[in-house]
Amino acid sequence: MAKNLTKKNIVLAIHEKIHGKHSQISQTQIQEIVQITMETIADALKEGRNVELRNFGVFEVQYRKSRIGRNPNRPEKDVVIPAHTVIKFKTGKGLKEKMKALDLNAVNR
Repeated sequence: MAKNLTKKNIVLAIHEKIHGKHSQISQTQIQEIVQITMETIADALKEGRNVELRNFGVFEVQYRKSRIGRNPNRPEKDVVIPAHTVIKFKTGKGLKEKMKALDLNAVNR
């Protein structure tokens, strides 16, 4: 089993799940839908909007103020860390439940 889930893996998984039900939908069409979904999420985050996916989680835009930091290699010199935004992910209830069943021994291999 591959360590990371890629966009291609998502497209293939969707195609396998709907193949019998909606065989007229091609992998290319599914790829376009997945790409549009990802772009829509990215655009909302770029606008400063949070993205809530029920039972999965919430992507939150958080703003970090400018601050003074230290370079560990040269601690005598202050470094200005500019203000910036970060994306935080808060797990939804449904995903939390699935994570409880995660086999920690299998993950650490």
